[in-house]
Amino acid sequence: MDIKDTARPLDGAGVSAFLRSLPVKPLLLGLGEARHFVAELGELRNEIFRHLVEHEGYRSFAIESDCLMGLVVDDYVTTGAGSLDDVMERGFSHRFGTSPANRELVRWMRAYNEEHDDKLRFFGFDGPLEYWAASPRQALTALCALLDGPLPHTMETLDALLGPDDRWSNEATVMDPSQSIGRSADAERLRLLADDLVALLDTQMPRLSPRDAERAALYGRTAVGLLRYHSWMADTSPVRMMRLSALRDAMMAANLRAVAEQGPALIFTHNLHLQRNKSVMRLGDQRLEWWSAGAITEAHLGDRYAFLASAFGTVGDDPPPPDTVEGVLSTLPWDHTLIDARRLAEAVTKPAPRVSSDFAYFPLDPAHLDTIDGVVFLKHAVRLE
Repeated sequence: MDIKDTARPLDGAGVSAFLRSLPVKPLLLGLGEARHFVAELGELRNEIFRHLVEHEGYRSFAIESDCLMGLVVDDYVTTGAGSLDDVMERGFSHRFGTSPANRELVRWMRAYNEEHDDKLRFFGFDGPLEYWAASPRQALTALCALLDGPLPHTMETLDALLGPDDRWSNEATVMDPSQSIGRSADAERLRLLADDLVALLDTQMPRLSPRDAERAALYGRTAVGLLRYHSWMADTSPVRMMRLSALRDAMMAANLRAVAEQGPALIFTHNLHLQRNKSVMRLGDQRLEWWSAGAITEAHLGDRYAFLASAFGTVGDDPPPPDTVEGVLSTLPWDHTLIDARRLAEAVTKPAPRVSSDFAYFPLDPAHLDTIDGVVFLKHAVRLE
C-alpha cells in the first residue's frame, strides 16, 4: 500500500471525510497532544474546532485543565461575564492560560456566542490536581449552596473539618506520604459527608435547573474524587503512584462523560490521556500500569468515542530517523496531514520506535497504531519551552 493512500491534507474537507469514515459520528472526538505548548498544534486545533462547529454541529470544547476553574471560562463564553484577561488568568490550570492559541479560542467562542442563540460551551475536564491535589473546600461548599433543606452537617462543622487549605495542597506529599492528611480522622469524616451530600443531591435533582444540576453533579464528583485522591496520597504501599495516576484519569473520564451529555465535543489533551491501550510508566524498579481516560471513556461510549493522535516530524532541530513512523510520514508532501491510523499500521511494517532528545515529546508507539483512529501529523514543530 502506498503511504499516500492512507493520508490527506489536514483541512476542513479532510476532517469531515475522516468523520464520515467512522462507524458513527462520535460524541467525543479526542485530539491528542504529543507535546504540550506547541503553538502550531494549538492553531490547527482552533481551525479544526471552528470547522466542526460550522459544518459538523459540534457545540462543546474540553481541555485538560482544572474542571472547576473551567467554569470561569464557560461563564465568559456563554454570558460575557468578566474580561478576557481575567478569564485567561483564573480559568486555566497548568499554565494553559498563557497559550496564545487558547486565548484566541476563548475569544472566538465568545464572539460566536454573541451572534448565535445555540451557545458553544467550554469545559475543563482535569481534576483540581497535578500529582498533589487541591483542597475539596470549593467543591463541597459550592455543592452545599445548591442543596435545599437540612444538610447532613453544619457549615461550621464542614469548615472545622477542612481546616486551612494549605494543609491539603502541600506539594511535599508527592514524595512523602506521611505529610498527607488524606487518611486523618478529619479527612475520613469528610469522605462520609461528601457521600451524604451526593446522595442528597440525587434526591433533589428534580428541583434544580439544568444548569444548577450540571454544576452540582460536577461539584459532587469533584469533592468525592479529591477526597479519594487525598486518601491515596497518604498511602505507603508500592501501588500508591499507580493508583493516583489511575484515579486522575478516572476523574477525567467521569468529566468527559458529563461533557458528552451536552452533545458532540472536541477534546484536547495529551495523547497519553486519550489512548485506548494501557498507560505504562517506570518509577524506579516499579512498572506502573493503568487505564487512561480515553480507554475508560470508550468502555462507556463505545464507538461514540474517537481518537486523533498528534505526531511531529522534525521537533526543533531533531529530525526523525527514516525507519520510524514519523520518518515515514515526513515523506508526505503536506506540512499538515491527516492519516488513517489503522491503514497506516498495515502500510508501515515493523517501524522502529522513535527516541526523541526532547523529553517532553512522546513519539507514536508503532505497536499501538491500530488502536488509534487517525493521526494529525505536523512535519515541523517548534518548541515553546
